[in-house]
Amino acid sequence: MYNKIYNLIKKYDTIIIHRHEKPDGDALGSQIGLKLALLETFPNKKVFVVGDTTEYTKFIGNMDEIEDDIYKGSLVIILDSGAEYLISDKRYIYADKIIKIDHHIPQGTYGDIRLVNTKYESCAGLIAHFIKKTKMKLNSAAATALYTGMVTDSGRFRFSSVSSKTFESAAFLMKHNVDTEYIYTNLYTENLSNVLLKARMTLKFEILDCGVAYVKNTYQDVLETGMNSYSLARAIVNNMSGIKEIKIWATFTELEDGRVIIELRSSKVNINEIAVKYGGGGHIQASGATVESWDIIDNVIEDLIKKVKEV
Repeated sequence: MYNKIYNLIKKYDTIIIHRHEKPDGDALGSQIGLKLALLETFPNKKVFVVGDTTEYTKFIGNMDEIEDDIYKGSLVIILDSGAEYLISDKRYIYADKIIKIDHHIPQGTYGDIRLVNTKYESCAGLIAHFIKKTKMKLNSAAATALYTGMVTDSGRFRFSSVSSKTFESAAFLMKHNVDTEYIYTNLYTENLSNVLLKARMTLKFEILDCGVAYVKNTYQDVLETGMNSYSLARAIVNNMSGIKEIKIWATFTELEDGRVIIELRSSKVNINEIAVKYGGGGHIQASGATVESWDIIDNVIEDLIKKVKEV
């Protein structure tokens, strides 16, 4: 499959790289890392990255602004998107060919060629392995972006998805002058206001005797933090990780239109099935969904309780 994808890449002069909306470090890291590696390997090609942006990982690089005409006769590569509806910038449908590269549990199928391996801790790790095996060229900026994706999606190399391949890919990237201190400073150095916010949210934990914990934030709560709903949901979900009494944890965060973002995490339990039930997806121990209203959240909590009792 690697050779098939590589040969298709060689065939096209214009390549446009997409990923999921509301990007995390892995989505942006794999996207920008692949772009820079392609340009390093094929300097005469036109390679673009598109989609919405986030301040969290802006240090990795910026998106390109391109006209619709650029898609004519182009190759699109979509990264880190388990479901088609998650893809940021819907113009990918105008491309000549579409390649999907991902590490999530698939929800439906899309793309003319699909490379999906759920055993990888991150899409960036999968891209790094692809680059290594196809002998593509890599520079420091590309390696830094990919390493950032690996760090964020592996929980700093702590999650159960981490394997020997993870460290092989990390070592491969490190050979290209990755500044780990620069990455960790940008990712994990926080303003005092953020630390105080997390402390306030910790006091809002609802912890059930069965080992399920959650935090609910209305849109008014979100406004009071000065953050947007997506940023708040991701910022606080891991506050509940590493606590002995908590086996499954969740955040429920309201959007301006009344919908509610669900972020689910667990230490051992497969919570992906619950995310899929409510129209979402992700990984076995880290998944999410967005539902229409608070009316559904009690059902989600009941499902989490049932799930933890099965263990």
